[in-house]
Amino acid sequence: MNPLAHRPFLKMNGIGNEIVVLDLRGSGLAVRPQDARAIARGEGLAYDQLMVLGDPHQADADAFMTIFNNDGSESASCGNGTRCVAWALTRDTDRDRLLLETSAGPLDISRNGDRNFTVDMGPPRLGWRDIPLRDPVDDTRAVAVPGATPAIQALGPFSAASMGNPHAIFWVKDVAGVDVAGLGPQLEHHPLFPARANISFAEIVSRDHIRLRVWERGAGITQACGSAACATLVCAARNGFTGRSATVSLPGGDLVITWRDDDHVLMTGDVELEFEGRFDPALFTEATV
Repeated sequence: MNPLAHRPFLKMNGIGNEIVVLDLRGSGLAVRPQDARAIARGEGLAYDQLMVLGDPHQADADAFMTIFNNDGSESASCGNGTRCVAWALTRDTDRDRLLLETSAGPLDISRNGDRNFTVDMGPPRLGWRDIPLRDPVDDTRAVAVPGATPAIQALGPFSAASMGNPHAIFWVKDVAGVDVAGLGPQLEHHPLFPARANISFAEIVSRDHIRLRVWERGAGITQACGSAACATLVCAARNGFTGRSATVSLPGGDLVITWRDDDHVLMTGDVELEFEGRFDPALFTEATV
């Protein structure tokens, strides 16, 4: 029997970003890519990200967090999922701060209310090597897609940033009219992005308001993507479209993103618990290798 059978989990969402939280601290267990794909096929368990908690590496951290997309690939960052984890670890306590480790570095989280949290997502990475892009560019505020189809050419240049994972943001006049399902997978897998990329389409409403739709690397269309909201605000501010703080409206709800003067990006938003349960052993019958 798969050792994950009967393990407890939480099914949550962060403004519509579908999240499963799995706490494996103290168990010695790990999740394989095939396990992550199997969990995503479970009834009611279709997720955008699976947040797996393991034992921390440093004494002052609460957990080491490994993040899986629903295709079994790993992500180094998920702001909405991080807020869900923060709720899971603080719901029966009076704690208002947490420190979580990830492969991209530590994340400091503060609780503002019962279900509202702020995550310090750290500084953005803006150099072409750090994002990464395949080709050298002098300015990641405006990057052309080489060999683009007419539909992609019509979008114009994109802005690029990394928030622990790579993001490409296209600036559009009407985000509701963008063919996210058609353009997203083409761009995610474009050779310009050697690690693939999260693809965002952003409409500037005002100096402090952005509308956003996201094709998420390894997950597809999502109701929300916290790291994409962070990357979009940073790129909007760098281009002079907004100030350093704005409300980013995604299909699932709003996030408040602030790019502080110390270069750290803060993300604030709500979370929701949908249900909790234990994994059915039958989930893992095809996840044996």
